[in-house]
Amino acid sequence: MTDDKIDMERSVDPASEERVEARAQTFRRLREEHAREMAEDYVEMIAELIEEEGEARAVSLAERFGVTAATVANTLRRLKRDGLITNQPYRSIFLTDEGRKLAEACKARHDLVCNFLIAVGVDPETAAEDTEGIEHHCSEETLAVFQKFLDQRL
Repeated sequence: MTDDKIDMERSVDPASEERVEARAQTFRRLREEHAREMAEDYVEMIAELIEEEGEARAVSLAERFGVTAATVANTLRRLKRDGLITNQPYRSIFLTDEGRKLAEACKARHDLVCNFLIAVGVDPETAAEDTEGIEHHCSEETLAVFQKFLDQRL
């Protein structure tokens, strides 16, 4: 085999490189969105635990989410790094001002989606389950339409 032939075999189609890069960008975006969804679920649950139990602890988060203590610890480190919580080992978890604002926005979005689903005829139990999968993926436009629909029913 000549050197020219080897070089030709090694060359990559530019269109193929673009497809690979586009796919990599898609996976990066999905990972970022997943991390955002997890952060939103955690701050919402932390706020709920504080409201219901007076405090939020890692063990309660693990129990509510059905995950290991190690998973919770890793997520709490990210939330702390991102300025959404404060915590100390073996102590309660607290939301920062930014974390509280995010939790309130998440709860409002959650309630809106769930109430919309119930209003269009989904039974409350199914609506509660479906809301967990839908709430992070609704655009502001969709949420506004949900709100308008609910407002017109009142």
